[in-house]
Amino acid sequence: FVAVAAPRAFSADYPRIAALEQYLMPDAADESAMARSAAPDAIARNAEILVLGNAGYQTAAKGDSGFTCLVERSWMSPFDSPEFWNPKIRGPICYNPAAVRSVLPYTLERTRLVLSGLSKTLVHQKIESSVAAKELVPPEAGAMSFMLSKRGYLGDSAGHWYPHLMVY
Repeated sequence: FVAVAAPRAFSADYPRIAALEQYLMPDAADESAMARSAAPDAIARNAEILVLGNAGYQTAAKGDSGFTCLVERSWMSPFDSPEFWNPKIRGPICYNPAAVRSVLPYTLERTRLVLSGLSKTLVHQKIESSVAAKELVPPEAGAMSFMLSKRGYLGDSAGHWYPHLMVY
């Protein structure tokens, strides 16, 4: 038997994108530390670290392990989520090498599209087109990510969620 917390009620609806500044963290070092907190230190210390900037994710620290850690934002939620534009969402995640090759490109592309000013509908259509054209590929066998941070905030309904692994 696994106990699961009941979802919290939404405290707000987020019908449109907020100002970009609300999604950015003011201190890149703090965002890097939050990204690293997604994985065990033995993995995070040698991972590439990405931080969100005005035009998308930028490399804050080079890594040599094949892992990449970053802090996802709300637009990585399902397209029908009422929190798709919630600027408070911070999801520290660290991808293993298989996920870096096959899952991370979705995050980078969705982020690029959102920051280019496209509507949620157009972002969804462009992602679907990229999948159909095989520009975005299915997750590789063995693709997984760590989401172990206690600092993340996964939304008004989830809050600070439990440490877990994502297997794709």
